[in-house]
Amino acid sequence: MPSKKTPKLTQKKSKKLSPTEKLKNTISELEISLNETSEKHLRLKAEFDNFRKRKDREIISLLNYEGEAVVKSFLSVFDDLERLKDASSNNNNEDSNKLTDGIVLIMNKIEKEFQKLDVKPFTNVGDVLDPELHDALMIRKEDGKNENEILEVFEKGYLYKDRVIRHAKVVVNQTPS
Repeated sequence: MPSKKTPKLTQKKSKKLSPTEKLKNTISELEISLNETSEKHLRLKAEFDNFRKRKDREIISLLNYEGEAVVKSFLSVFDDLERLKDASSNNNNEDSNKLTDGIVLIMNKIEKEFQKLDVKPFTNVGDVLDPELHDALMIRKEDGKNENEILEVFEKGYLYKDRVIRHAKVVVNQTPS
């Protein structure tokens, strides 16, 4: 008996649509579905374009700075050579002069290679402290010097292209306040 009630209910609720109206409803439903799918496709395409552009920028950045680790490893060797040159130049015998000349030759070759790689040293005595470029290791007070003037350079700073790869280690003048 329940099966007899169901047809009566559906007959009351359902209107008979003409084939033209059914076709129009189907067309409008398909148009809505097509519009939604088109919007999803456009969003997905835009997301992919953004992803591709971001990855391109990352790869370009990696390629631009690919030698940074190599340059950093050379900096400590270069510093050691510079200290050795300074120590050997204080002696006045002939052997130490030859040693100093050899060290200078090696340092010049390294500097030429750094120039080819676009590595530039920065910071000299008399420059003004810049927290973006310098690490102040000590503060001293000297008369006749300006506030935050660099008095001594322990290690030079280096730029690789436009990036700081090592901050300069310096002693800075601090005037009494």
